[in-house]
Amino acid sequence: MANRKWPIITLLTDFGLKDPYVASMKGVILSINPQCTLVDITHQVSPHDIREGAFILAQTYPTFPKGTIHLSVVDPGVGSARKPILIVTKNYFFAGPDNGLFTIALKAETVKQAVVLTNQKFFPSKISSTFHGRDIFAPVAAYVSLGVKPESFGPSIKSWHEIPFPDPAMKQGKLIGEIVHVDAFGNLVSNIDYKNLLKVSKGRPFLIKIGKRTMRGLKKGYWEGKKNEPMALFGSGGYLEISIREGNAQKILKVKRGDSIQVEVRERRE
Repeated sequence: MANRKWPIITLLTDFGLKDPYVASMKGVILSINPQCTLVDITHQVSPHDIREGAFILAQTYPTFPKGTIHLSVVDPGVGSARKPILIVTKNYFFAGPDNGLFTIALKAETVKQAVVLTNQKFFPSKISSTFHGRDIFAPVAAYVSLGVKPESFGPSIKSWHEIPFPDPAMKQGKLIGEIVHVDAFGNLVSNIDYKNLLKVSKGRPFLIKIGKRTMRGLKKGYWEGKKNEPMALFGSGGYLEISIREGNAQKILKVKRGDSIQVEVRERRE
């Protein structure tokens, strides 16, 4: 399935850009397949934050052409008993640690095959216990881009680790969600999508409550907001978010990931 003529490998890590880790991974990949196109999704995932990495990957991966190899490493358990895996779906490849990093992405994919990466043939003679990104995942991604079959890397598995990712719920007539991501602008992204909201509101007016603030209805875009005044809108990822025009909603509202957000429908008065 990988496009061998124009192979694309994406990279998502929590390595940052100060140290040599990202460049080392790229060097390994290009040494095996110099024809690869390497695309950085991000290397600024909060250190060890698997859930944040999972959310960012899920928001990004489907924008790439079919056959893209998504190499993702947020791996606080590196060197432990957690398995290195390769998962093949109908459209993509996912290589990385079996720690739940692919949980959200795989909800939208049809998994065709999954293997544990054990075949030493594809790894350097000495594997660092602290850098599987360079010594296991990078070479596997590169060899996949050359057309090596997934089963060549190790035995098949039928299940993989998943992390809990909350769904919004109805409680006492209110739609209760939570903030699942805070982006670089301080926008507070919730787990409430448009379908959830439409199902609850049914065209009726509603209030959105977060922290000590209450907002009425939705804005179409950031330009409709007033400075220093929070607003609700659906962001590019399709989720309800709270933003402040030219400001930082997280700092001003003092809301963090995991905090509650509520949608309360207001009945129309005759």
